[in-house]
Amino acid sequence: MYYGTIKNCDIANGEGVRVSLFVSGCTNHCEHCFQPETWDFEYGQPFTAGTETEILRLLAPSHIAGLSLLGGEPFEPANQRVLLPFLRRVREAFPAKTVWCYSGFTLDELQTDGSYPRCEATDEMLSLLDVLVDGRFIEEYKDIALRFRGSRNQRLIDLNETRRTGNIVCLPDRRTLATQSKAD
Repeated sequence: MYYGTIKNCDIANGEGVRVSLFVSGCTNHCEHCFQPETWDFEYGQPFTAGTETEILRLLAPSHIAGLSLLGGEPFEPANQRVLLPFLRRVREAFPAKTVWCYSGFTLDELQTDGSYPRCEATDEMLSLLDVLVDGRFIEEYKDIALRFRGSRNQRLIDLNETRRTGNIVCLPDRRTLATQSKAD
């Protein structure tokens, strides 16, 4: 697997201050993608044991809330197979930090047997995530007021609550919280 960049102290791709890994390779090819260069599976640099060690070092400070995986597409089957052992290391080293993942695939696609992104690593990879931002970016649904995503079809799925309840539970938008506060 290759990656395009690692961002330390990222506040745009999940709650709190995060370390973000932008993996390479994506077959979704969303129109108006903000990083089409990451569609190429060999864009950037190889993801090595040294890369993993560097990300773990960046995650260590107490002010870092967690790791965000973006792309490209983390749920490309080839990427899942590399990310899964890395996510195990992250969870072992930092069990209290959160892991967010952005995917153009929906949770339903990831859980459907026979679908393109589903492979032997998918279920365990999903089990190691706290939040899945799912769905392809769709220009007609673009909304810059949305929290942590670009188009209205995309969801901020709280995977811990989803697993606990057996129903998809989404995190609220700030706008929703502000509206609720005014109504109270």
